[in-house]
Amino acid sequence: MRCCMLAMAFREVNARRHVGLQQLSSLALVGRTLLGPMKSCKFIVDESTNQSVLTCSAVRLIESLDLSSAAGQLLNETVQAQNKEFKTGTSTLLFLVGAWSNAVLECLQQNVPVSVIVSVMSEGLNSCCEKVQCLQLSIHDVNKELCCSSVRTSIFENKTSQIGSNSILNPPVDFQKGISASEEVVPRNPHSHPEDGCNFSNSCLVSTLTGFGSIASLIKPVDDKSKSVISGSGVILSSCNKQKLSHSRYFSTLAKSNFSSLSGNFEGYLSGQSAYPCECSGFGHLAMALSHGNRTNVKLLQNIVAYQQQGAECSGSSRFNITEIATCCLLGLPESYSCVCPGFITLVSPEQATVTKYLQGKPLWILLMDGDLTEQYRHLGFNRPRNVRTILERPSLQDGRSGDLWLSSVLDTLRRFEVNLILVRGNVCEKLMERCIANNILVIGSVTRNVLGVFGEVTSAQPLTYLAQLNARYLGRGAQVELWRACDGHAVELGELVPVRIKVQGIPLLTAMLTTTVASKMQLIEDQFWTFVYRLHHALNEGKVFLGGGAVELLCLSHIQMLAEQSLKPANTNAEREFHNPLWPAASSTEYRSVVLRALASGWSQFLSAVLCNTAKATSGFEAHTLIKCHLKKAADYGSPSAYVLKEFRRVGMVQGGSDPFTDPREGLNVYDNVTAKTEAWRRALDLVLLVLQTDAEIITGPKRNQLLHSHVSSEFLFL
Repeated sequence: MRCCMLAMAFREVNARRHVGLQQLSSLALVGRTLLGPMKSCKFIVDESTNQSVLTCSAVRLIESLDLSSAAGQLLNETVQAQNKEFKTGTSTLLFLVGAWSNAVLECLQQNVPVSVIVSVMSEGLNSCCEKVQCLQLSIHDVNKELCCSSVRTSIFENKTSQIGSNSILNPPVDFQKGISASEEVVPRNPHSHPEDGCNFSNSCLVSTLTGFGSIASLIKPVDDKSKSVISGSGVILSSCNKQKLSHSRYFSTLAKSNFSSLSGNFEGYLSGQSAYPCECSGFGHLAMALSHGNRTNVKLLQNIVAYQQQGAECSGSSRFNITEIATCCLLGLPESYSCVCPGFITLVSPEQATVTKYLQGKPLWILLMDGDLTEQYRHLGFNRPRNVRTILERPSLQDGRSGDLWLSSVLDTLRRFEVNLILVRGNVCEKLMERCIANNILVIGSVTRNVLGVFGEVTSAQPLTYLAQLNARYLGRGAQVELWRACDGHAVELGELVPVRIKVQGIPLLTAMLTTTVASKMQLIEDQFWTFVYRLHHALNEGKVFLGGGAVELLCLSHIQMLAEQSLKPANTNAEREFHNPLWPAASSTEYRSVVLRALASGWSQFLSAVLCNTAKATSGFEAHTLIKCHLKKAADYGSPSAYVLKEFRRVGMVQGGSDPFTDPREGLNVYDNVTAKTEAWRRALDLVLLVLQTDAEIITGPKRNQLLHSHVSSEFLFL
């Protein structure tokens, strides 16, 4: 795939400027619209098939470009490294690479030495990372603040929700058929024992009221600890296991329904403590703040956490386990059918679906293969015997029968041990697949290592590398297969693939069914889901988040501009003397440091300007810069920029009043960002820019510098 804007971008490359930095800037310019909560998606067109894919991911965008230059390859590796470790922050990295590449080019045009650029920019970024530590908020404090805010607004929400009283709440739906993204889960008594080991088997799923879509968060009023309120859904859970549905003329009370109030209420999950001082949990609001406005993913993840929370009550572990989450992308159903189901759901061929129907309802022997299920597969690190000369790798297939020896031996082994189900991490031989289907053996390939590990734990099966190692102790027992059914109870058979579900009693694995009727959106929906999951995962692991919505970048901009102004004055303060590099000549330090610092600050300024324009808070770059300068002036007048940012960006409901141009325009809550992912994106972006700068400089100023200087091609180089 290629992006049509790539060729247009490279036309602006000036041969007399730093080519590597220009290439970085041109490539990064393509992803400018990917910043902010309201991203402008891009279509990537495959020239060979003329098919298009919609994306708002910097990773997918970079993968689609024709990166033939060295700078492009380095950019791709940097973005991939960020995505592999964090699954978030790639858009920030890509944008800052372009912004700081332009900033360095401007410094070179002003004859700033490369060594000064590298040293000042590195120290300036380190100083920013230290400065913004004051904007780190602990998960404990964030939940407490968001929960108290939800309590203040609950009365207003309950009054206004009466407007939607004509909406009918959904009847009870079996969790085994999936919890849809538009439904809220109320777990049953954890001491009950429903089938399939899922405590949600017969639980009642309550839809949020039309037009509000509040995320269910459990709140305990201080004056009455015997009740829990799910704000926004009109459900009141009391300790006497009676459920009242308010704001509905169809259902007022269901006195005979048995419900529990979720002991712990996610507090142990979020902080490892039994309860917060305010005795409430704001998980739903925290998730929304981290999702940057994607409601569907919030509701899917909330159902996942509710299920894992019930499992944690029995196992004693209260940690969010990201390895027990899988996804299945199903094209052809509306997005409202997206749901969460226990077990492993995957797409198979119609022939495999026929085998599934035959095996449905039967306890199966399961086999796990950690590798390819092919004749020629060799595991990583396989060493061939020494002093052995291989004449022929495999038997000749000229007679049409020699190649069946391996297939026959494999089938004999599988039949001897009565294997019904095989999960393979790698590829599966097509001929073996056909033989297995004919013998009613279900083989599923391309299964992730995490899924294999979960099935190994619940079935006692041990992964194999080669079928020759198979014996009884490697097999697992108790797995069941069935055709997956949508929320309406009907089996789904769309096109050439059919979704099937593999389940085991008590399995902790959950599959998020991601559905859409638009083929080009499928990849986009899956990327957004995993990005949000990893945001929450990193936030909980670190125990802290950054104040989002541009707060961190605004403080960085203010801090760097202050350092640039101080660099023009004598170094009197201790902080200024520490930032001052004593190895530089005094003249170079005074002359160049302010220029480099202002160049570094321009990156933050461009970042904030792009976010404002992308969120429609500014109609032009000029208006965006005006708003930024207004914030900077207020911060300077306030006396402490960090205190000003904390005061302005922590006010809940600022978006409704429209006074804050940086917060998420689709929600009444501030947004939050991951700490490590954001700072690492900054460091990777600057490290890449400085690496390209120094590498090209070394090549140009090498031993042949004099020859190049006096040659006829000297006009094509910028000598530093």
